[in-house]
Amino acid sequence: MRMKNPPHPGRIVRQECIEPLGMTVTEAAGRLGVTRQALNNLVNEKAGISPEMAIRLSKAFGSSPEVWLGMQMEYDLAQAERSAGKIKVERIIATRSAGRVIVEAL
Repeated sequence: MRMKNPPHPGRIVRQECIEPLGMTVTEAAGRLGVTRQALNNLVNEKAGISPEMAIRLSKAFGSSPEVWLGMQMEYDLAQAERSAGKIKVERIIATRSAGRVIVEAL
């Protein structure tokens, strides 16, 4: 079951991975092979986890890249659902008539 308000994965990285080890962002970034700014953006919730970062986090802290990317996807989807009412679309259906496909907007 999905969480209604999942935390940003950067918060998880900061609170569950970096802080318990007593590392600074600069030290953790060096060990991850990324810039301090890239990791800082992630842990301060200004950037998300890319597939490459998911692999780096997996190698450094455990879990799988899929788990890290899953956290990011859950967070992103929850954010999008908050503004779903503002997203305007027309429902589209396709029907067949005399061998032709007709697309109609509802």
